[in-house]
Parts: sequence; structure tokens; C-alpha cells
Amino acid sequence: MCTLVAGPCTVREVHQVLYHDEGGGYTNALKLLQIMLAKGLVERDQSRRAHVYRAAMSKERTQKRFLRDLAQKMPEGPSSKLVLQALGSQPTTRGEWDEIRALLNKLDKEAS
Repeated sequence: MCTLVAGPCTVREVHQVLYHDEGGGYTNALKLLQIMLAKGLVERDQSRRAHVYRAAMSKERTQKRFLRDLAQKMPEGPSSKLVLQALGSQPTTRGEWDEIRALLNKLDKEAS
């Protein structure tokens, strides 16, 4: 069985991971993958009887694309407000704070 981070999966495997407790239908998983395929987020291998889907881009690239799209859809205003809201919306570990500080220091040096 696949996990959502393990690599290529069939629709049935995605269905089992996403909906096994909630009872969502197989067609829900299929429709989700079809939408993601149309948006270029996944690729489909049709060479086997059961189509196999896999991520079309890396996790990091997908996150950047998602955040760029989200920022473009937000009402006008500084993107810093979006960042501050995200940071305050859930607990952050010490390691994550260290990563954030390192990134801010890097960006600050590049801006100088």
C-alpha cells in the first residue's frame, strides 16, 4: 500500500489513505486526482490496468506554487500579513523557529 509521501499510487490506494475512516467514495478520490492532473500537480501512468498517479513536481516546488497562488488571490496588502497569520495560527517548534530565523537572516543579507 502506498502512503501519500511514498510515491506512485493507484486511485484505490489513494482512496484507502484519504477516506478509509470517513467512508468517502472511490469516485471522490478519482475526481480529486483528475482535478490535480488537469492542474499539472500529478502525472498519470496509463500503461497498467490500474492507472498510477505520481506527483508531477517536488514537495517544495508545490508549496511555493501554492503560496504564490494564494498570495495572488489575497486582497491587496503586504504579504507579510499572510506570513504573520500563518506563523500565529499553529504551534511552531524550536527547530522551525531556527529555520525561520536562518531564512530571515539570509534574505536580510541578500537585500543589503
